[in-house]
Amino acid sequence: MNNDLIMLGHGGGGRLTSNLVHNLFLKNFRNPLLEPLHDSALLNLGPNNLSFTTDSYVVTPLFFPGGNIGSLAVHGTVNDLAMSGARPLYLSAAYILEEGFRLTELEKIVGAMAEAAWQAGVYIVTGDTKVVPRGMADGLYINTAGIGIHEELAPLGPQRIRKGDAILINGTIGDHGAAVITAREEGFSENSIISDAASLHHLVKKLQDNSIKLHCLRDATRGGAGGVLAELAEQAQVHLQITENAIPIKENVRGFCEIYGLEALFLANEGKMLIFCPEEEAERALQVLQQDALGREAAIIGRVCEENQTEGRLVMKTMIGGTRVIDQPSGDLVPRIC
Repeated sequence: MNNDLIMLGHGGGGRLTSNLVHNLFLKNFRNPLLEPLHDSALLNLGPNNLSFTTDSYVVTPLFFPGGNIGSLAVHGTVNDLAMSGARPLYLSAAYILEEGFRLTELEKIVGAMAEAAWQAGVYIVTGDTKVVPRGMADGLYINTAGIGIHEELAPLGPQRIRKGDAILINGTIGDHGAAVITAREEGFSENSIISDAASLHHLVKKLQDNSIKLHCLRDATRGGAGGVLAELAEQAQVHLQITENAIPIKENVRGFCEIYGLEALFLANEGKMLIFCPEEEAERALQVLQQDALGREAAIIGRVCEENQTEGRLVMKTMIGGTRVIDQPSGDLVPRIC
């Protein structure tokens, strides 16, 4: 690999992305608000804390089972705010359009974006449009920004993860990644794989309203649940242990992974979050999740070890009874997944 060139893996959310962020962007932009490297920045403005985030969407194809680039942009931005514990309020939307893109397709995408924003209870309040020559944008890219307000003073994040915490997930993994790949493959027979793209802030609010002591939330997007947990283990400098049998996976996604030689643990999700809370509250949190449509298949999948273990590491108990160290993926399993 040429160390002087950007590769697709730099956008995959794994080790290459982390190196790029730390060694280039953070080195040049370093400031106290950026240094936590959360999906959204915490801003202290007046009596309320705000979370501010930005994201860009380059998914291909633009339409996939369960959504399109427009609805995905809303869900992804809302979730980045919700994972900090904020209540999402306002979004921006900027479109980079390729010359020759069909207005009928754009109308479908904008309509889906409007519907997703309405369902999430957020307003798209500003935006921008740019058009580039044919061949320069692969149809359409979308950039968003979002603002949310904190009702609680302390933001959620890796710094609040504690030894003994339980790790939960609100449902099956790998659905979005599998849905996008099947949409790219002509003649793929498994058309029942649907993206899980959804806004999760209402589910977060249910946990908060039930007084669950949340320590950390993270949506398992690029890099999948495995990549995100490995990153959190490093950030919090704790030893995480998950159980393979406890991780929910749909059978059609499991079969898809066997066909393509992929691992669901590293496939992107767009409607799944990893939840860290005190172990004594895990069962109650699970009950709250399972009463909601977005949490019916929620599960407790692991814990933060209290024993003297190697810190900054994620270990999985395998189905055959062994253990396996899980690291951040070094490349990009599925480019342009979001």
